[in-house]
Amino acid sequence: MSAAAGRDAPPALDAAGARRMARRVLQHLLGSAPKRLTPLGGGLTNFVFSARHPEGVLTIRLNADPSKVKSYLKEQWAMARAREQDVPVPEVLEVGTEPIPFPYMVSRQVPGVEGTLCTDRAEVLHALGRLARRIHGIPTRGFGHTFDWSENLLSRNDSWADWLEREFRGEQRLDVLARHGMLPKSALKPLRATLREIEGWSPDPVLNHGDLRLKNVIVDGEGRIAALLDWEFCTSNVAPVWDLSLALHDLSVDDKDALLAGYGLTPRETLEAMPAMRAFNVLNYAAVVERAAEEKDQPTLERLRMRLHGGLDLYAF
Repeated sequence: MSAAAGRDAPPALDAAGARRMARRVLQHLLGSAPKRLTPLGGGLTNFVFSARHPEGVLTIRLNADPSKVKSYLKEQWAMARAREQDVPVPEVLEVGTEPIPFPYMVSRQVPGVEGTLCTDRAEVLHALGRLARRIHGIPTRGFGHTFDWSENLLSRNDSWADWLEREFRGEQRLDVLARHGMLPKSALKPLRATLREIEGWSPDPVLNHGDLRLKNVIVDGEGRIAALLDWEFCTSNVAPVWDLSLALHDLSVDDKDALLAGYGLTPRETLEAMPAMRAFNVLNYAAVVERAAEEKDQPTLERLRMRLHGGLDLYAF
């Protein structure tokens, strides 16, 4: 690598460096350093801290990827719109890249426990369904990850057909699944037919959360949802099938019933929407399958093949 290329590369960030950067950001924004800074998780590029400060208990997220600021701005926009519809979300105080060379988001921390730890899952999921309905009442323009929050025009999908072709790429996903034998041959024809039907839709775009799961819910001491977190994967999309295909994925059958009842879908409406939800759910496996194939991870491929062949389905014949 040349010296010039090295100068253009973004600086590295590890856990210790992220901690220093988080402290520096809060010192810069609030005039004093936090009393305590506690790591809440993260990975190779994303770092999350809880900060105890005279201004309150805050959450600060940092990312080593400079482009992540766009995602933070998208989250900030979506959370503000959701709050207007009485969806409980944390208050975002700041999104920026100063005084550090990394994007960050600072928000007020909402007290409570993660939804996965609540004692009455059915009640919380019912409430989550109601919140999903409110979110889907927020109109947007365009389809996909670039919508009202951004002024960009070239990367925006103006139509449903544009999103399906340029961003979702359903045909390519289906080809990946077929090539690796992930679906029984008898399922390929009806799945292609459902994809054709979906391509013929002309829906009005609305806000979708993109990850409506209990791990992204904070429940207060009275069992009520105090905050819906992690809007990183929010999109402008069709409702309810996109959000619900993701939300229902890892729930038990009783939990699925609770969330759908909260959303307000009747059994008949659920049956009518299920082919599209099932199609989105199955096609979303394509990236995982492709990665496992590239890594020659045969055990993972076999487990995925068993799942997508219906090996875990106890309710249908």
